[in-house]
Amino acid sequence: MKNYILSGKKIEKILRRMAYEIVERNTDEKQILLAGIRDNGYVIALKLSRLMSEIFKGEIEVTDITVDDKRFPRKIELGRPGNFDGKVVIVVDDVANSGKTMLYALKPFLRDQPRKIQTLALVDRTHKTFPVHTDYYGYAVATTLEEHIFVEVENGEITGAWLE
Repeated sequence: MKNYILSGKKIEKILRRMAYEIVERNTDEKQILLAGIRDNGYVIALKLSRLMSEIFKGEIEVTDITVDDKRFPRKIELGRPGNFDGKVVIVVDDVANSGKTMLYALKPFLRDQPRKIQTLALVDRTHKTFPVHTDYYGYAVATTLEEHIFVEVENGEITGAWLE
């Protein structure tokens, strides 16, 4: 039995609100790059891109970041390598826990001079042990260290989030 903390409908509303918040904070920008941490972060980035395209006048790009958490910090790959000078980059993940994955996902962008780097997580937990602040979060939850949050994705759609 799964202990759901977010339904698919609730997540849809949260992502729509987050899309508006991103656009409001970046209203004068001409381009935003959403970099989703594979796998669920990338699905969230794609969904945000679709929602933002309804309200954002500039260009929205989406790429994925592969972070091999068994080989930190050596193995981090971008789906779309390039130059990020002067760009707004938003690193997207499903759950922010200790901040470790998000911290290492920032690494490829630090080789250049981005205009801004922001972070986004659907669910933000309160166990940060690395110095990463989540700029945008959909749902904040205090849990014990033994509990885990899982975000479910089926056929490219986010169907829920549950606590174990």
